[in-house]
Amino acid sequence: MPDDRPSQTAARSWSPAAMTMAKQTAFDWVKAHEGWLSKRHTEVWNFHETAWREYKSAAWYVKLLREQGFDVEEGTATMPTAFRATFGKGKPVIATYAEYDAVPANSQDPVPYEKPRDGVHRYAAGHTDPHSALGIGALGGLLAAKAAMQKHNLAGTLVFFGEPAEKVCGSKPVHAAHGYYDQLDAAVSFHPAFTTSHANTVNWNTHCGSYWSRMYSFECPHPEEWNGMGLNEGASAHTSARAPGAIDAVCLMYMTSKMTKEAMLPHTGTWTINEAILAAGQATADNLAPNFSQIQYASRCPTLEMQERIYAILDNNADHVAQITHCTVRKEWVTKTRPGLPNHAITTLTYANLMLAGAPQWGEEAKKFGREIQRNLGLSPMAEPMHPAMSALVDPEEDEARMRAILPPWQKNYTSDDYTDYTWHCPTSRLYVGRAMLASPKPGYQYPNWVWNAMGGYPATIDPTIFSAARAIGGTLVDLLSDPQSVAAAQAEFRERTGGGVGGSQWVPPLLPRNFPAPIHYRWPEYVSTPRGEEWWIPQGA
Repeated sequence: MPDDRPSQTAARSWSPAAMTMAKQTAFDWVKAHEGWLSKRHTEVWNFHETAWREYKSAAWYVKLLREQGFDVEEGTATMPTAFRATFGKGKPVIATYAEYDAVPANSQDPVPYEKPRDGVHRYAAGHTDPHSALGIGALGGLLAAKAAMQKHNLAGTLVFFGEPAEKVCGSKPVHAAHGYYDQLDAAVSFHPAFTTSHANTVNWNTHCGSYWSRMYSFECPHPEEWNGMGLNEGASAHTSARAPGAIDAVCLMYMTSKMTKEAMLPHTGTWTINEAILAAGQATADNLAPNFSQIQYASRCPTLEMQERIYAILDNNADHVAQITHCTVRKEWVTKTRPGLPNHAITTLTYANLMLAGAPQWGEEAKKFGREIQRNLGLSPMAEPMHPAMSALVDPEEDEARMRAILPPWQKNYTSDDYTDYTWHCPTSRLYVGRAMLASPKPGYQYPNWVWNAMGGYPATIDPTIFSAARAIGGTLVDLLSDPQSVAAAQAEFRERTGGGVGGSQWVPPLLPRNFPAPIHYRWPEYVSTPRGEEWWIPQGA
C-alpha cells in the first residue's frame, strides 16, 4: 500500500512526462484549436443553466460529440441532461467528463464592472467555478487524445460523460448506481482552481469528502381533522381555528434544525450543513391551512458515520415537526456521495503531464481587464494584477502538506465534489488548474463575487486555464492509452486500496439504491416560458 502520510521533506523527485510523438500530436491539436475552444466555451458560458435544468448545454455537447465521430447515448441513468459518449474500441477504457451547471443568483456579464446579463432576471444563474471551463477543458483534452489515437493507431476506448447538477453533487452517484462506471479502467477529473492554496496540482491523499442531501416534504392533507376546527352554527369560517399547516412545518423544521445543529457532531473536523426552502405554502394568504412545503438539506462531511448522525437527527426533527403542525412528512434522498479514494500512480502520471503542459499564464489583455476591475472598485490598479499562485506549479506532496496543515490528523477527506464516486470504480486523478484571480490590495480584502464570475466569462482571463487543462488531460489520456504499464500500476494500487477491486473487502459500493431515479422532479431553479415571455423562476415584477 502506498504511504498515505503527508510528505514532510522533498522525498520525491517530480519530473515532467516524456513528449512522445503521440502526445505531441495531442498538444499540437490543442494549439491549433485554441480559437475554436475559446468560442465553444463562450457558447456554453452563455447558456448559464442550473442544476438538473441544463437542457441547452447537454444538447450542445451531444450534437458536437456526434459531429466529432463519437457514439452518444443521451439521457443516461434517468437524467435528461446527462449523456455518455464513446470513441474507439477495446481496452483500456479511459474516461473524463464535462459539467455544465451554473449557480442561481450569479448573473454577470463578462465586463469589468458589476452588471447582470441583459434580458434575464438579476437573480438568474451564472457560471461561478466555472463549470463551462471545466467542460471545455476536458473536451479539449478528449479531442486532442482522439486525434492522437487516429494518427498513431492507438487502441482503446475514450469515454466522455456529461455530468449535470454538480452543484448538488447530483449525477455521478446516480451514474454509479446505474452501473455506468463499472467497465472503466481509469479516469481523469478536472476542476478550475478556486483557491490560491490549491492550484496547478493534483490531489495526493486528501480527496474530497462525502456530500449527502435529503428533501423533506410536508403536507397537510386533512386540515378538517385538526382539533378545535368545528364551527358554531352560523359562525364565519374566516374566524375559525385552522391547522398550523405546511408553512409552519417548514419554518419549525428550519428553526429546530438550526437549534440542534450545534449538538449534531463534535466541534472538530470540517463538516457543514446548509438548507434551501424550495416551496412554502403554495397558496395566497387566506385562512385555509397551507398544504405543502419542502426544504432541502445538504451536508459535507469527511466520514460516512458523521453523515449518518446528521440525518438521524434531521429525520427525528421532521417527524416531530409534522406531528406538531398536523402534517405528514416525506423524506427522500437527493444524493449520497462517497469520500474520495486516492491513487498515487495515476496522480503521478497526471501531474507529470501538467508539468509538461505548463501552468496557465496571462497576457496583457487579461491584466488590463484586471486593472479595469480594480479601478472600478476604487482600488489602485496593479502592474501585475493576477495572483502569482495561479501561474505556479505545486507538486502533489507539497500541496498535500499545505492541506494537512489546517486539518486534524484523523480527517482523511476535505470539502466535497461528486467526482469521488469515480474513485471507487477505477483509478482516478483529480486535477486542479489555476484560473485568473486578482491579487489582494491588502491583507483580508475580499473581491465581490461578480469579479470572479466576470473573469470566468472573459476569454483573455479564462482561456489560459482551458488550454493548460486540455494539454494536461490530453497528455494523460494518451499515456494511459499507449502505455499499458501506467494502467497496470494504477489498477494494482486500486486493488490494494479496495481489498481486491470493485466488490473487494475495503470497497465502498454506491450509496444510492441500484437504478435510483434521478431527483429531477423537484422545483429546482430554472428558466421558464410563460405568457409574459421567457422568465427566471422568480418573476420579473413591474
